[in-house]
Amino acid sequence: MVKRVSEGAHGQLVSLSGVTGINEADGLRGRYLLACEKDLPDDVALHDAEALFGREVTDESLGFLGTIEEVMVGPANDVWVIEGPFGEVLVPVVEDVVLEVPDTGAIRVRVPSGLVDGGDVQ
Repeated sequence: MVKRVSEGAHGQLVSLSGVTGINEADGLRGRYLLACEKDLPDDVALHDAEALFGREVTDESLGFLGTIEEVMVGPANDVWVIEGPFGEVLVPVVEDVVLEVPDTGAIRVRVPSGLVDGGDVQ
């Protein structure tokens, strides 16, 4: 049973009942943790790197930015590495930038001015 979830420097830290030390925790490495969808955080889709790879990303002003090639996990927020017509674009995964992550289709973003080379937003 999950006792507690907190944010750590490299993602979420999960405390499980019955796991009281590093040796017990190490024995769980490589295992799967299943959870009910209703118990997951609302923004779980923003952090599922495997599901994000290859997703198309469009900006509300610039149009097609490219596809997500990498998800960099940071202490404050993740960053999506997008490859496309503007070259490599690093998009911070924050509420003011990521507008919509639908189950299918392009992810909609609003990149800050100056973030995309050759694509200044008016």
